Amino acid sequence: MVGWHGVDIVSTGESWIDGLDWTPVEVGNRVAQKSSGRSLILAGDGFLLPAEAVVEEARGAVLVNLEIAGTLFVTNFRLVFLGGGAKQPLPLGTIPLLTIETFAKQVAKIPLSSSSAASRRLLTIVGKDLRTITFGFLPHTKQRRKVREALAYRTRPTRLWDLYTFSDAYPSSGDPRQRLRAEYIRLMSGNTHGFQNMMEQSKRGSAWRLSEVNSNYSICPTYPSLLVMPACISDHDVQQAALFRSRGRLAHLCWQHPDNGAVLARSSQPFTGFVSSRSKEDEQLVAAVCNTANQRRKLYIADARPRKNALANGVTGGGSESSANYLQSEVIFLGIDNIHGMRDSLTKMRDFLDIHGAASSDGSSSLLRSGGRAWVGGNVASVAGAASALGDSGWLLHCHKILTSAVWIAARIHLEGASVLVHCSDGWDRTAQLVCLASLLLDPYYRTFQGFQALIEKDWLAFGHMFSERLGIPTFTGTRNLNNATSSVMRQAGQPSTSPVRAAVENSSSPAGNNSPGAQSSQYSPIFLQWMDAVAQLLRIYPSAFEFTQAFLVELLDCVLSCRFGNFLCNSEKERVQGGITESTACVWAYLKQLRDQKGREHEHYNLFYNSAQNAGVLLPPAAATAPSLWRQYFLRWSCPSLANSGGSPPVGWTHGGDLETAAHVLAERFSSVRNAKEKAEEKVQELLAEKRALMEQLREEQQARLSAMAAAMRGRRETAALKQVIEAVGCKIRINSVAPQLIDASDEDSPDTGRGGNIGQNPSNQGGNSRENDSDEQQLSVSVSMRPDTDSTTDVIRRPCGAEYHSSCRLRPGETCRWPQTSCARIGSSFIGLRADFGALERLSILDSYFDSEQADIEGERDTPQPPSHISGVT
Repeated sequence: MVGWHGVDIVSTGESWIDGLDWTPVEVGNRVAQKSSGRSLILAGDGFLLPAEAVVEEARGAVLVNLEIAGTLFVTNFRLVFLGGGAKQPLPLGTIPLLTIETFAKQVAKIPLSSSSAASRRLLTIVGKDLRTITFGFLPHTKQRRKVREALAYRTRPTRLWDLYTFSDAYPSSGDPRQRLRAEYIRLMSGNTHGFQNMMEQSKRGSAWRLSEVNSNYSICPTYPSLLVMPACISDHDVQQAALFRSRGRLAHLCWQHPDNGAVLARSSQPFTGFVSSRSKEDEQLVAAVCNTANQRRKLYIADARPRKNALANGVTGGGSESSANYLQSEVIFLGIDNIHGMRDSLTKMRDFLDIHGAASSDGSSSLLRSGGRAWVGGNVASVAGAASALGDSGWLLHCHKILTSAVWIAARIHLEGASVLVHCSDGWDRTAQLVCLASLLLDPYYRTFQGFQALIEKDWLAFGHMFSERLGIPTFTGTRNLNNATSSVMRQAGQPSTSPVRAAVENSSSPAGNNSPGAQSSQYSPIFLQWMDAVAQLLRIYPSAFEFTQAFLVELLDCVLSCRFGNFLCNSEKERVQGGITESTACVWAYLKQLRDQKGREHEHYNLFYNSAQNAGVLLPPAAATAPSLWRQYFLRWSCPSLANSGGSPPVGWTHGGDLETAAHVLAERFSSVRNAKEKAEEKVQELLAEKRALMEQLREEQQARLSAMAAAMRGRRETAALKQVIEAVGCKIRINSVAPQLIDASDEDSPDTGRGGNIGQNPSNQGGNSRENDSDEQQLSVSVSMRPDTDSTTDVIRRPCGAEYHSSCRLRPGETCRWPQTSCARIGSSFIGLRADFGALERLSILDSYFDSEQADIEGERDTPQPPSHISGVT
């Protein structure tokens, strides 16, 4: 065979244990050392659950199924295996203590060398979840004995209060009796899946009543405290009818058809005996339950047992009904085997999976067993044996009987409008399987998460399926004082006792302590597992009719078998109420809901193909379609482990095939990640768009400022042009520079000697060639004005603002000629601010005397008097 490191052990003749890497893994911050002295990254205590504590550990243990060495821990809740340097438990080697059915020392089945005595120190563990695992231990360490003793004490608790669930701090989800009342009201009203006739609904609702005749569980200890009884039957008749049924389990409503009013009911076998005894009250109750609203209809009494078993029960006073005693009735025997046959079938199924699976408890793979290189050894006898072993277990045959019987019951109710009363011996095993499967086929509400919970709480928990007996765990019976034991458990967990009834209930050595694996195996039976398998077959037949998936069923089954939650403890509602289980333990429904809420619709418990509108009616598959197949998601996960269950290293030659449901969830997760990335990208785009809008707004503001600046510059240019025209109109020459002004007289421009006004207004900073041309921010426009010489030829060609010649009439003074014959008009212009003139040139400016002629008399008088030449000294 091939070892963990790929060494062919068979060819070399060495033991498989010699090829393993015996690496111990320790808890906490301690470092494990290999023989070479190299240190490894070790796992801490992060794998422990709340209130979970390690009570024993075995370093260097080997998981023989996968040939992985690591450390094995025994806690107060689980057997945990950390392989190699893993930081999380390996699923195949990790099992809750109460899921362990048996364990024993094992002798290796493969050839061993005489020097390898360590390989004989094996411990094989058989689980209720169809796994068989084997651990190997180091020699001379007494580790196997310590682990075995810890398992013997922890897997066989003598008291119910020693279970881990009483120290788990996970919250509860309310009183299940209140949820049962709400489900009763829904059934009584007939409002199951779209009841439209309100008058008929009210009529049917009035035919039922809620009865508290069993409030103290005196009528039937295994029935709920609240019952639904026909309104025409009194509580006295109910009490008398209960005496005629086994364990007082009288006929009771399970479901009512919304359209035709047909009823699905349940009970236990009657006490007819060999003499065919009768009970008037029982016959009246059955007739009232199955013929509501005085509607006469056919009644089928479906006895789940084989006929010979029903006759055999007559010896002890039991038996079956006679169709002559019940109006319009017909008795049908469905031929389903009892709990003992189911237990034997599951044992054969587990052996088949261990022998023909990919990972075997004896350390060999089915691909390499018997030294061959072909499947199952490569011989025809082995192939034939593997092909018939599954059929020989009888498991699939039992599932097929249950499925076909449930379909037959649903068809009678829906197609014929007949009522059906289902029972077996005591009415809590096969009866629960049949009525629940028929309800799933009839009512789409039960195919949702909420409805599936209501169905289990009603027909499995409230109506007393013996979970403690069938799962092999301690139970509670009687009225003993449990206060001291419970308080000690709560103190160990660091929590106060929360049960309100502990003071009134006692716990001494309960006989239920014998209800442990192996101690009372005759009552252990996988009834609930078989029903879940049948539900999984319906999911396979109708992939879009259920809101939940097969992964949800597997998770729920693991929770039931682990006893981590208190919902499925004890055998009846009475025991759970007396023990205060609901107030003291965690709730599996709240736990599963929290798992789903973490991922939403992408969680593996949600059926992505679920279509409630398309599957709103009754499901009636034909008999050929109900032929079951092996439930791969549950039965093959340990014998043929995938990468997840084997720690990323499946057995040689095995590739776990994926199913459509898993592939859909993988695609859903990818789609969810892509959608999240898209949402983040869209958020980034929105941020960039907002930034762009802000930049665009800033750009518009800058453009407005630019336009304002351009308009101001344009006004400045126009004013400058007008200023220039005005200055030139007075016979001056103007020059605008970007440096400080230097006004030069026109007559001295060409002379080398600077005139008197040559440096007037000159910026001192420009003298000596120290001009600051680089300081552009502080430069100002300067204006220099000089006198134009008389020989300036441009005087006559300057266009006047008024558009008239100098010898024409003036526009401002009509009837007069222009008084500015040699230059432009100075009266048409604008005011000037900051004009800096060349005063020297203005002083030398001569103006014609005729300019000063005035119309006023005083001015005319002054014109007759000779005046000296006038000179303008300066203008600003």
